[in-house]
Amino acid sequence: MAAPEHRNQTPPGAPRTRRVAGRRAGEEETEMKAYEASSTIAASPEDIWAILVDGPGYTRWDNGVVRVEGRIAPGEKLKVVSEANPGRTFPVKVTEFTPGRRLAWSGGMPLGLFKGVRTFTLTPQGGVTAFQVREVYTGPLLPMIWRTIPDLGPSFNKFATGLKDRAEHGPGA
Repeated sequence: MAAPEHRNQTPPGAPRTRRVAGRRAGEEETEMKAYEASSTIAASPEDIWAILVDGPGYTRWDNGVVRVEGRIAPGEKLKVVSEANPGRTFPVKVTEFTPGRRLAWSGGMPLGLFKGVRTFTLTPQGGVTAFQVREVYTGPLLPMIWRTIPDLGPSFNKFATGLKDRAEHGPGA
């Protein structure tokens, strides 16, 4: 049985953030926890995609990212530094790359002891695009490490809000 999810109350159309705990379907004994945020963006998936794959450009619209080093492309390795933990660089690898639709990167510890997979999804919906970012954490060390992870809900919300503003209002947003 999945644990209850916690949602921030937000007005319609505003970005939403969720912190989710539970077990992955088909893997009864694998605990997972996740953060996610979503928003509806008045831009095409292709325009949003161009922003998502411009890693060095993140700092111009996402004040939750200190820097992204590397090229966001299939199989590429990146280094991400976030405002939530600016003293630590998170090495990740692009593991899914479907232009205009879905992007994922993953990182963690050897042997799957702890793993995080961040997925960005774009879904066209009649002139607007539904955007979701979700990071799922798994691994045997998850219960111990989860206690040390700060609340990333605000960071995920900043990302969704920043992407929406950048896509809808241009580079100066």
